[in-house]
Amino acid sequence: MSEKKKLNPILKLVLDIGPLILFFAANARFGIFAATAGFMVAVLIALAVSYALTRHIEVMPIVTAIIVLIFGGLTLVLHDELFIKLKPTIIYLLFGGTLLGGLALGKPLLGMVFDQMFHLTDEGWRKLTWRWALFFFALAVLNEIVWRTQTTDFWVSFKLFGVVPLTFLFGALQMPLINKYSVERKE
Repeated sequence: MSEKKKLNPILKLVLDIGPLILFFAANARFGIFAATAGFMVAVLIALAVSYALTRHIEVMPIVTAIIVLIFGGLTLVLHDELFIKLKPTIIYLLFGGTLLGGLALGKPLLGMVFDQMFHLTDEGWRKLTWRWALFFFALAVLNEIVWRTQTTDFWVSFKLFGVVPLTFLFGALQMPLINKYSVERKE
């Protein structure tokens, strides 16, 4: 079986965060509805570019794109920004719940996502999976608090300038655990 092609990490970051940057910029210039439409298109373009370069797409971006299209579509069709604001909460709950479900079934799913990057013991994958699941649940609560108490413009800015740095910081804070439970891969 041949190994899957991987994207350059910088390009992967651009494809992951680019649609969100476009969402922020379009919201500032044209408002939430135009930003939502642009976000939907940008997510599809990011998926297409990823597929064109690697001939596969990971599960998380597909799930995210489906939810973006559903909730973005509802936002545009019903002309109600509530749906695009609920989208992150739904995604975070889905990711956190999926990770915990995998643990309950004895399959730390995070290991399947990051196995190419990190090689951990089973205990390491379990602990890391628990941490990421709880982090996703915390992001869901945080999204609910922010969109319910702040303006739409603040919420959009928070998505880019709050959630993205928090996620990078949380990921970086996992390095001691990753180092502690890292194992050499046997080829």
